[in-house]
Amino acid sequence: MYHYFIDAPDGFGVKYIHIHCSDLGIRGVFFADTKLSQNPNSIALACAGALNRYFQGLLFSFDLPLDMEGSAFQKKVWKKLCEIKFGEIWSYKHLAIEIGSINYSRAVGGANSKNPIPIIVPCHRVIGNNGKLVGYAGGLALKEWLLNHEKKVLNSKI
Repeated sequence: MYHYFIDAPDGFGVKYIHIHCSDLGIRGVFFADTKLSQNPNSIALACAGALNRYFQGLLFSFDLPLDMEGSAFQKKVWKKLCEIKFGEIWSYKHLAIEIGSINYSRAVGGANSKNPIPIIVPCHRVIGNNGKLVGYAGGLALKEWLLNHEKKVLNSKI
């Protein structure tokens, strides 16, 4: 396994973003305040570059190899998350409808909460059915930061 850390942007709430990869793809993205030893592979370095471009407002979608472990249902949800465009927001109900599981908003929320690759698999773009921010592995302040970042970038492009 390979590990690499990038500095988180100002105001992000943590110091580092930890990228965890296998030879097949990205296995995890974690938010950290301490940096451990690094041994990156080419995938980790490509991911680092892509994340830095995302934070600079230069990258709007990710095209990186993923090596995610999860149930078939979780993988279905995570794949659909990748279709949510930069700056777009869906509700859990909308996501459930999109994967053909209209009555499974809670299960979709559960799969969303188990997403091992936040930002790249943009679970932060999913909000509660009532329009409120709910649940995020990095905390609601980080989710709000990411949504505001995307909004600011899009507004600056107009």
